[in-house]
Amino acid sequence: MSKPVEQDHHEDSPQLRFELMQADDYSKYLLHSQKEILFILRAMRDKGSLITVYFNQGNDFLLTSLLSVSADGSGMQFDPGSNAEMNRRALESEKLVFIASHEKVKIQFTVRRLTRTEFEGREAFRAAIPDELLRLQRREFYRLTAPIAHPLRCSIPVKLADGTESIIESTVIDISGGGLGVLVPPEGVEFEADHLFENCRLELPEVGTVLATLRVRNVFEFTLRSGTKNKRSGCEFVDLPGHMLNLIQRYIIRVERERKARETGMM
Repeated sequence: MSKPVEQDHHEDSPQLRFELMQADDYSKYLLHSQKEILFILRAMRDKGSLITVYFNQGNDFLLTSLLSVSADGSGMQFDPGSNAEMNRRALESEKLVFIASHEKVKIQFTVRRLTRTEFEGREAFRAAIPDELLRLQRREFYRLTAPIAHPLRCSIPVKLADGTESIIESTVIDISGGGLGVLVPPEGVEFEADHLFENCRLELPEVGTVLATLRVRNVFEFTLRSGTKNKRSGCEFVDLPGHMLNLIQRYIIRVERERKARETGMM
């Protein structure tokens, strides 16, 4: 029998660092087959995978694990959290987002309501099996620090403060299938959250050219060891075509393979 999962609901808890993904942004990773969804849920139950359940628009959460998944696929049971107030709020919520990592794959799904029930003589929560489930392979969004010896640069078409258009070359700090971390260009370029840059061009050595639209997600300042201050921006790819994603994955695999070869003295 599994034991209730201990919970800390403070705002600085590491559990809150999970990204709540929007299904519209990752629709190609959604599973709709009940057979596939039940298979994953049962595997998570068997492994005792830790699940974070977000509710109240993501402001509250509790930690849990699956206790059972019904044979007919009608519902699932899981542990309540250890905090009575969080449990009460969860039961009153009309939308709850479940997030877990199972065998290095990120899992996310949504349920509409919870009810109280019992499992083997003790309190438990019950919910309906979700109609869809997001299954995101980590390798697709593994973040690679760009090589220093062969730096990557992204060409970004921008509109300058005086209204003229130009193309800037921004140094890439890291790259994944989801986006880029780049050095923010000099003042005069609009680089703010949610700003879109279309027709960006990223040359991947020995792999190919990625053409993409970037959306700025965040901008923050950091200080180099020399004391110089720079700004870094996290940008996500918008509607990146599958063949462009494949180029990025090939590049990441190639660079990682070369790094491991150097570390083991094979290069």
